[in-house]
Amino acid sequence: MRVGLAADHGGFELKEQLSEELRRLGHEVVDFGAFEYDPHDDYPDFVIPLARAVARGEVTRGLAICGSGVGACVAANKVPGVRAALIHEVYSAHQGVEHDDMNIMCLGGRVTCYALALDLVHAFLSARFKAEPRYERRLAKVAALEKEGAGEG
Repeated sequence: MRVGLAADHGGFELKEQLSEELRRLGHEVVDFGAFEYDPHDDYPDFVIPLARAVARGEVTRGLAICGSGVGACVAANKVPGVRAALIHEVYSAHQGVEHDDMNIMCLGGRVTCYALALDLVHAFLSARFKAEPRYERRLAKVAALEKEGAGEG
């Protein structure tokens, strides 16, 4: 799978660890930065390019990491076509994909240990959207909200 990763200083170490493991597992990793630790960088500078790449289909799924994961999640969800969620446990990591077609998982580099993050990533990447009518209906409602917000509705 082609997986995009992005992190600011708060998620830099976790991003680097996950990137190495994902490559080891055979995934193609696209790194949107940060490329070095800078305590003064800003998560939108890395998360927005990742989110745009996910929305355009240039990467299959994305991992966005900041200190808590909250800012990364807020920023990613500003991009139409992105369905990002802050995840802390395995059930939501796969259920978010299965029911809501989540395409970016957000993590907190300062609040999520590597072992848990790895479990979350495995659950997220192995899950597939269950294209049942009720899930598709709900996603259509979300897409309509995006169009309305963009002045298209």
